[in-house]
Amino acid sequence: MPDFATDAEFLVHATTVVNDLENELRRAQPEERGRWRALEIGCGPGRLMRPMSRHFFEIHGVDVADASVAQARENLRDLPSARLHLSQHPGLADLANESFDFIYSYDFFPHISIRERLLDFLREIHRVLRPGGLARLEFSGVSGTGFTSRDLLEFAESHDLQVLALNGVSTLSMWTTWRRHPVGWTQNLKKDIEASGDTLPVVIRRITNASSFEPVAPCRGRFASISLRVENLPPGAGLNHLRVTIGSSQGTMTSIGPLEHSGLQQMGWQQIRVDLPELETTGLLPVQVFWLDRPLSGPSALRVIPPGPLVPRIASAPRRVENRIVRLTLDEIARPYDIEVSVGGRSMEDVERVCTDPRPQRYEVKFRLPEDIEPGIHHVKVSIGRRQLPPVPIEVPA
Repeated sequence: MPDFATDAEFLVHATTVVNDLENELRRAQPEERGRWRALEIGCGPGRLMRPMSRHFFEIHGVDVADASVAQARENLRDLPSARLHLSQHPGLADLANESFDFIYSYDFFPHISIRERLLDFLREIHRVLRPGGLARLEFSGVSGTGFTSRDLLEFAESHDLQVLALNGVSTLSMWTTWRRHPVGWTQNLKKDIEASGDTLPVVIRRITNASSFEPVAPCRGRFASISLRVENLPPGAGLNHLRVTIGSSQGTMTSIGPLEHSGLQQMGWQQIRVDLPELETTGLLPVQVFWLDRPLSGPSALRVIPPGPLVPRIASAPRRVENRIVRLTLDEIARPYDIEVSVGGRSMEDVERVCTDPRPQRYEVKFRLPEDIEPGIHHVKVSIGRRQLPPVPIEVPA
């Protein structure tokens, strides 16, 4: 887990993570979750365990660092549902089989630098997760191990795991959600599909842009993603068995949402999010859901339009720079090496540019402030060729 100076600084950064984890918990009813035992892998000093603990009967944390576990015990001493475990090696050997209902990790797997060791750790997670339980895992910076999304899907197939989400595959931070099923579930699922014949139980009720409620999507770019609201999706449907076509091309499914509710009434609808491929065709295109190459729905229409022009912008910037390292996030950057940065009218040297998400053409721009830049408020200016972006203020503390 990244190092943060204070708990407040951590919680500002982790709010989106907590929201994400809580969204995944919507796959189970609150009264069911109240009996669950949860596990955080790589818990550090336990700062994420505290906000998550309110959902569970017990919450456990495991870490390989003695100091982190000791600090977590101190930080959570007033939380009777918290249990801490020290692992002497990257594994879960001290934890019992099928002992947890919800397992999550946040920025843990970069500590495992070898592909086979990472797969061994996933086998451990599978071992301690009970059938019917959920896992939400982040894989940050594992590209150097040779581990890919294909490895993850193959692992899921061989371990009777239903893949419910697989986000950020081509970025520096890939997230996935699994549900574990009993041994033999995958084979029985295939038999059930074959026995279903040519029935088309799923109804596509609505198709909108994933970023808005508009029933339209561009053929490429950051907004080329759609949300399907479908009815009667089989409970065993997962990303490892489903596919969605747009015209004659196949989209990339990123998540299957929980059953939606209207008040206390369950609607029976679920949301499927799909990234469009780079389409050459625009106009009305048919969208259809398949399960193991069998049609699961009839076709529904999506209006596909040409993409709008790129609008480069600064998506995020620090307000305060503690260590003189400045990180900016820029979106819709077609020519990253045209990026130039200045602070207080002074050009910055050794500017690093790293693509963190190719779909919105997002780049992290990092540079170090020279030592002679004095404390106070300074304005960072970014130019891309002839385009000047609005300056952003940063504070350099004394």
